[in-house]
Amino acid sequence: MTQHTRRSRYGRYDGGPDPLAAPVDLADALDAIGEDVMAGYSPERAMREFLRRGGQSQTGLDDLARQVAERRRELLQRHDLDGTMREVRELLDHALLEERGQLARDIDLDDADRAFREMQLDNLPASTAAAVSELSSYDWQSRQAREDFEKIKDLLGREMLDQRFAGMKQALENATDDDRRRVNEMLEDLNDLLESHGRGEDTTEQFEQFMEKHGDFFPEGPSNVDELLDSLAQRAAAAQRMRNSMTQEQRDELDALASQAFGSPQLMESLSRLDGNLQSLRPGEDWGGSERFDGEEGLGLGDGTGVLQDLADLDALSEQLAQSYDGARLDDVDLDKLAEQLGDRAAVDARTLQRLEQALRDTGYLKRGSDGQLRLSPKGMRQLGKALLRDVARRMSGRQGQRDLRQAGAAGEPSGATREWTFGDTEPWDVTRTLTNAVRRTVADGRDPRGGFRLDIRDVEVTETEARTQAAVALLVDTSFSMAMDGRWVPMKRTALALHTLIRSRFRGDHLQLIGFGRHAEVMDIEQLTALDAMWDKGTNLHHALLLANRHFRKHPNAQPVLLIVTDGEPTSHLEPDGEVWFSYPPHPLTVAYAVRELDNAFRLGAQTTFFRLGEDPGLARFIDSMASRVDGRVVAPELDDLGAAVVGSYLGSRGPSGGGPGGQYGDWFGGRGFWVGD
Repeated sequence: MTQHTRRSRYGRYDGGPDPLAAPVDLADALDAIGEDVMAGYSPERAMREFLRRGGQSQTGLDDLARQVAERRRELLQRHDLDGTMREVRELLDHALLEERGQLARDIDLDDADRAFREMQLDNLPASTAAAVSELSSYDWQSRQAREDFEKIKDLLGREMLDQRFAGMKQALENATDDDRRRVNEMLEDLNDLLESHGRGEDTTEQFEQFMEKHGDFFPEGPSNVDELLDSLAQRAAAAQRMRNSMTQEQRDELDALASQAFGSPQLMESLSRLDGNLQSLRPGEDWGGSERFDGEEGLGLGDGTGVLQDLADLDALSEQLAQSYDGARLDDVDLDKLAEQLGDRAAVDARTLQRLEQALRDTGYLKRGSDGQLRLSPKGMRQLGKALLRDVARRMSGRQGQRDLRQAGAAGEPSGATREWTFGDTEPWDVTRTLTNAVRRTVADGRDPRGGFRLDIRDVEVTETEARTQAAVALLVDTSFSMAMDGRWVPMKRTALALHTLIRSRFRGDHLQLIGFGRHAEVMDIEQLTALDAMWDKGTNLHHALLLANRHFRKHPNAQPVLLIVTDGEPTSHLEPDGEVWFSYPPHPLTVAYAVRELDNAFRLGAQTTFFRLGEDPGLARFIDSMASRVDGRVVAPELDDLGAAVVGSYLGSRGPSGGGPGGQYGDWFGGRGFWVGD
């Protein structure tokens, strides 16, 4: 009984995206993209810059391009193009040594004949090619010497073929006359096929007949004439670039040796005809380029052509990784060539970048506007805001790993939303959601919940509640040119987005208005503010900003007014009664008086005011201190990295559990961290 053994073969998955690949982490990408967007980059450019730089645990395009450049430099510095000539010289020297030994040992040889032969060997030309040509008719006395000399012809034939057909040097080692005949026949048929193709007379049947007869010469398995042409032309062009890279002396030597290939000029005639056909049919290949090799490791003609192909592949990869052409996408990067040149690790890194780019486009974090430009979507803004809020929470807690800010629902009315329980939460459980989570987990574990189930802390969800006191919050951010000039532009935007995210996610009953003030003031939505380019107009119009803030407070008479002002300069412009902007530097007393009047109006509306002073200017410090003391406000002088935590902390303190005085439970939340917060 015959027993059949079932065998399985395994290979790389090529049915599309890897189904077992880990999901890409977009958090790092979104943080970096958001940071660049707030610095003034377009989202498209910000995404490109992230893909170029990479992330904390992700190799970027620049690093892959550096590896490509290093690989290219290593190939040029390791090799030279004299390998075939050296191999021919070694075979020739060995043949001459064997022949001289045989002449010295052969006692039957006529002395005159011996002397003539020795003279022939001693007077050979210094040129290797000329010496081989002169010895082509020499009657060798040593069998070993004759074999070594024949190896030269065989080597030259295999190298010439290896230049056009990769692997021929090894495949034709110890070739027979029949093997050489088959090669010549294949070249004749190939040239006939290409010339028919050039005239437009070839047929599918002709190609199939050619492959059926000579397919073993083409292991890559082309499926039509064009694929066959592409592979042949790329290698032939690399062979021509190798020739261009040689010195004139090297070219002359090889040309002189070429006629000795396989001891027949027919091979070179067929190869010359093939080169002409390929250049005619594929003129777009690089037939004229050259490289400078500075190494000492000799390359044969076939291996050298392979290295020139590698260099061409590396140049193509460099262009693909640069992404500098119109319509560039990471899908353009040839992962197979990248793996071949740099290894699988580089291909994995590039594939991850491709998936990141696709995920950023497909998951809705970036959207294309009506003008065709890519923008951060509301979903992307929320995700970025959550990341900034987590950073604020860490800074406020003073240690890594503290839970997110969870102030919503200090004994207020249910908001209708629930969230996973976190240590320290005192909100009531949502029993229905908690039990549902427990049942789902039990089923997922493969057990029948009808037999009973146990609650796990992971099942618990709590009910979010609205705070008992609503707040009308006005965040006034200085957008004057000094903010951009002194590197405060991005921290200002990060602060606004963190506060916006906190209020929209945790204090939904509060009313936030963002007001930017430079030469004039403007109410902005969060998308407009985060995308705002640096403002280079001079002017700090606190008066106009306070006018807009007070209008916001009056729209919400039942809410607690909270006024937060971020600035790095004294007011230098104000609105005239006719609505025109009036600017003066140094600050004019009238401008200061207008600002003070509106600040007093905010105080009469009950606003709890906090100034966030950026910079160390003593005049600014004196001005802001006097403004704050006038309305029983506070002054915070944070470092730039701590600005977001300072603003959020002040907001939380102003709407503490009791509805809030300026101190609240966060009145001194950041003491000892480089600046002071006080009433």
